[in-house]
Amino acid sequence: MILGFTIAQIAVAVLAGLLCAGLGLAGRGPNDATLGAIALVEVLLLAQIVIAITAPAFGNLPTGDPLEFWVYLVTAAFLPIAGVIWALVERSRWSTVVLGVAALAVAVMLYRMEQIWSVQVA
Repeated sequence: MILGFTIAQIAVAVLAGLLCAGLGLAGRGPNDATLGAIALVEVLLLAQIVIAITAPAFGNLPTGDPLEFWVYLVTAAFLPIAGVIWALVERSRWSTVVLGVAALAVAVMLYRMEQIWSVQVA
């Protein structure tokens, strides 16, 4: 993982989560802004997958358990997709809140992935 990219990714996920949760709690259903914010989170997660695949070839090896890292990354990549499916099936304010919760969960998972990749002590 690249620390700067991960920090930017966490910031985008937190902002998207706060936007979606705030709009949902204000009574707004899913719209272009909320779905676009979640789509941006997903695109960044897909970029993180590419980085995680290629980083070891350039000497950036994980210090923690690679299996644990990949389980976090794959799960995080599915959260926005599941949230968008929910939002498109049930177009209510609560589905917008679910989008926010999914984005905030991705932010927490990214933080943990960074720990797994670079903070383990042998």
